[in-house]
Amino acid sequence: MVATLAFPLLVGLIAVALLFDFLNGLHDAANSIATIVSTRVLRPQYAVLWAAFFNFIAFLFFGLHVAETLGTGIIDPHIVTPQVIFAALMGAIVWNIATWLFGIPSSSSHALVGGLVGAGLASTGFSAIVWQGLLKTAGAIVMSPAIGFFLALLLVLIVAWLFVRQTPFAVDSTFRVLQFASASFYSLGHGGNDAQKTMGIIAVLLFSQGYLGPEFYVPFWVVITCQAAIALGTLFGGWRIVHTMGSKITKLNPMQGFCAETGGAITLFGATWLGIPVSTTHTITGAIIGVGSARRVSAVRWGLAGNIVIAWVITMPAAAIIAAVSYFVAGLFG
Repeated sequence: MVATLAFPLLVGLIAVALLFDFLNGLHDAANSIATIVSTRVLRPQYAVLWAAFFNFIAFLFFGLHVAETLGTGIIDPHIVTPQVIFAALMGAIVWNIATWLFGIPSSSSHALVGGLVGAGLASTGFSAIVWQGLLKTAGAIVMSPAIGFFLALLLVLIVAWLFVRQTPFAVDSTFRVLQFASASFYSLGHGGNDAQKTMGIIAVLLFSQGYLGPEFYVPFWVVITCQAAIALGTLFGGWRIVHTMGSKITKLNPMQGFCAETGGAITLFGATWLGIPVSTTHTITGAIIGVGSARRVSAVRWGLAGNIVIAWVITMPAAAIIAAVSYFVAGLFG
């Protein structure tokens, strides 16, 4: 491979990728802080600072397996061109902005995967798709919220049994403190999984242009820049989605918030170590529904939960369509 893209255009594309990373943090800030805000353990302005810090330092705790999956495991890295990357990012960014404006907690991760698939199909057809990686990621759409649901439900039952002799005030006081830890773990999981998706996009762009040599890897400057961008996005918060995630689906107390965050964090840690790009939105929503169901089934607003599921289902195809259109439009100016 030889570098064919003018350096200013390369920098521009990297900037667009970092814009997606920033919007990912903005869009998904609710995933990290919704429960700790809704239980009034932290005020929103302090919660975003807390979440942003742990978003940023996540690279210290995880490998780069998710970045490798996004860079080489969704579409063939050898068919990647600047036009493909631009179209994929447009598919994800446009869908993220649309769902953010309407307060819908859709998945930034699967918007990006859908964008890659749509751009790859528009570029070279079905031969562009790495089916093993795509099917693994698609399977996580179902598995991550289900695992988050059952882990959070199990944690609620265990905690309720352990604290059965405690007064409600004592339980509430204990878990107000413990929620600081559970929110930290969830923010680490969010930063560890989600920032790596943009790392993979930037790295495969550099690889396609010959800047990385014959072997794909993620340069350290890309790691730090992406962690900083997602942390900055988290600082700006996603207040519309915080309201939906933290109070509209079900009402939470500190014990339930702890269980939801811990169940979600365990799910994200496992997926990140396995290199699976999962949705932090899917995961925490499943966990919140799990703790609500433990109280009683009617405690969950299932109509709203159903609307969120519909948004999940259409995210990948919607982003893919936007990306395909963006690819052809970009081609008119190429």
